[in-house]
Amino acid sequence: MFSKDRWKEILQVLTTNMFRTALTAFGVFWGIFILIILLAAGKGFENGIRADFGNIATNTLFMWTQKVTKAYKGLPKDRMFYYKTGDVADIWENVDGLRFVSPRNQLGSFNGTNNVIRGLKSGAFTVYGDYPEIIKQDPMDIISGRFINQSDINERRKVAVIGVDVRRSLYEKDEDYLGTYIKINNVNFMVIGTYKKSNNNGNGDQAQREIYIPFTSFSQAFNRGDNVGWMAITAQDNVPITNIKEQIFEVVKENHFIHPDDKRAVGHFDLNERFQRVSGLFMAIQFIAYFVGVLVLLSGIIGVSNIMLIVVKERTKEIGVRRALGEGPWSIKKQILMESVFLTIISGMAGIVFGTLVIFGVNYLLDMNGPVMMFINPSVNLGVITIALIILMVSGLLAGFIPANSAIKVRPIEALRSE
Repeated sequence: MFSKDRWKEILQVLTTNMFRTALTAFGVFWGIFILIILLAAGKGFENGIRADFGNIATNTLFMWTQKVTKAYKGLPKDRMFYYKTGDVADIWENVDGLRFVSPRNQLGSFNGTNNVIRGLKSGAFTVYGDYPEIIKQDPMDIISGRFINQSDINERRKVAVIGVDVRRSLYEKDEDYLGTYIKINNVNFMVIGTYKKSNNNGNGDQAQREIYIPFTSFSQAFNRGDNVGWMAITAQDNVPITNIKEQIFEVVKENHFIHPDDKRAVGHFDLNERFQRVSGLFMAIQFIAYFVGVLVLLSGIIGVSNIMLIVVKERTKEIGVRRALGEGPWSIKKQILMESVFLTIISGMAGIVFGTLVIFGVNYLLDMNGPVMMFINPSVNLGVITIALIILMVSGLLAGFIPANSAIKVRPIEALRSE
């Protein structure tokens, strides 16, 4: 039940020596402030790393060919081999848990020689021969027209989807481009769409200088036959690609007569494995933030407990009088605990508010100047604030427990004799 007199007494006790109370409160204030700032910094780093991955499907394996390092079945080592379109069908047939298997061929690069011409303008761009599923593995925003579809694949249509930087390089600012033609290695392709990818990392500009054409059209136009340059393989959400990649390797090794123990012939990049390592780093950072923050907060709580012991000592005669007048031990204990919890929560809430203002200021600067070293949108969610409040309440009770027990151990007759 709310007691106005009790709260008046709490405020009177805490304001009797304002300087001492302020110094004590600062320990708790600083502890919770450090906890909030460390958690926000960890979140900002996590946001930056996740943005660096972009929207790409993280449960994905990229696979290419390398030199064979072991002789096998009469074939020499150091030979090169190439994936075939038949490998794609065999992977689908023999490996469970797959979502997409996208073969890909590539031509040129953004920093190579000019390979695309339109009229008097030309440029060096990366050209991919892909299936429509690639947009689900490497997402992009189609800002005009459309992406390649299955009909384009089946009919070997010579169509192209270009990046926004390709459009800027080959077309005037207000010029219509949908339905026009560009020459890729002297082969005409009609532009059917324009895309844009998120620019979150150092490769953002490169990502806008790419051209996507149907895989079958690429193979026919540039005499690739049934060769496949490399593959992007995505597993279902409940099946980590890391767990099934060896099955995929076994299929292609068997198809191309590669020794089962040859670990280097199949080049690959396991994005899921890399992402899981980064996720483990996020957990470690969060643990360190809580560990350091709680330790700093603990030092403040110890300060509160020491001050409450001093307060109890100073109020020995008062406590003796109250006991002599019949006030129960629990009432006195409750008074000390409430003073401790009140001081802890008020100073802790001040730390939370100040930490929030600092985070707001940092975000404002980042919005103005852009991300700094993969550091984006530092923040703490409502759950963190709730945890902080729980820590404050528990800490306040712990800080007041020993002084409260000390208070109820005071004998009335001895307290009345004390000076």
